[in-house]
Amino acid sequence: MDLNSFSLLSLWSATALYALALIAFALDLARRSAEVKQAADAEALEGTGSLATEQAAGGVAVKVRPPKKATGAAAVTAKRSPSLRSAMALTVLGFLLHVAADVTRGLAAGRVPWANLYEFVMTGTMLVIAVFLVVNIKVDLRYLGTFITGLVVSLLCMATINFYVAVAPLPPALQSAWLVIHVFVATTAMGFLALGCALSVLQLLQARTEARGTSLANMKLKFMATFPSAERLENLAYRTIIVGFVLWTFTLIFGSIWAEAAWGRYWGWDTKEVWTFIIWVIYAGYIHARATRGWRGTRSSWLAVIGFAAVIFNFTVVNIFFKGLHSYSGL
Repeated sequence: MDLNSFSLLSLWSATALYALALIAFALDLARRSAEVKQAADAEALEGTGSLATEQAAGGVAVKVRPPKKATGAAAVTAKRSPSLRSAMALTVLGFLLHVAADVTRGLAAGRVPWANLYEFVMTGTMLVIAVFLVVNIKVDLRYLGTFITGLVVSLLCMATINFYVAVAPLPPALQSAWLVIHVFVATTAMGFLALGCALSVLQLLQARTEARGTSLANMKLKFMATFPSAERLENLAYRTIIVGFVLWTFTLIFGSIWAEAAWGRYWGWDTKEVWTFIIWVIYAGYIHARATRGWRGTRSSWLAVIGFAAVIFNFTVVNIFFKGLHSYSGL
């Protein structure tokens, strides 16, 4: 088996492990919903929606805190979760195989493994998982696992089935040290922006739940009661997106410097350049509006979601269907 075949096998194996992790994360959400229902039943038996109770549910300690609003949903915190621990272990194992796939693809090609769309998706999703795992060391964001692994599995399946190309030499314009710097910064930015998008989606769901002020028993997505408040989710998204925005700014700067070295101009209104700038404007607007005009809550979260949708559009549709100097999909 040559290095490229080993890379492809490792990537499929990593995808399978991420898929198993996705199932385990989903089972954790189902478990959370079941515990919320038990907590709601306990509230009903006590005859009050504000009494703090603690009970044992299937050997798992569940703590029900009083809601912030009289009609709001109570928060439920599960202290132990075998499915969540299994999901994180599978994610780590998948990440290690993912790294092996990325490194061996680079060794087989004799260059960095992000010169075409297949390699970019492979490296980009690896960095999405890396950011997720690293941030979890500081802040517990394991409840995002379903959304992060779901995104990664979808992108990897699309890349390996539709975007795969054999190892090929670099085009002349890509034979530069800026390939390492520019694209690596862009993919790392994508990891932080993906995390910010996932947090923003949850913020939208949580804000809707809090606005309705429904009881635990009437909540449609009961597991949302185990997540942080909408305000906390928004603050986490903002801090994450700030890092991604700074990296995206350097992506623009480094890309302009590379363009001048390769084509003799810093900016040429190429489709990819325009979309990269559009993404920068969206996130700059998100940060500016939230910081100076009080765009807190739902409006800022929608901007974050739109921004990441533009990122995905830029790295897929623009690469495949638009012609230009940045058409390096390899398809």
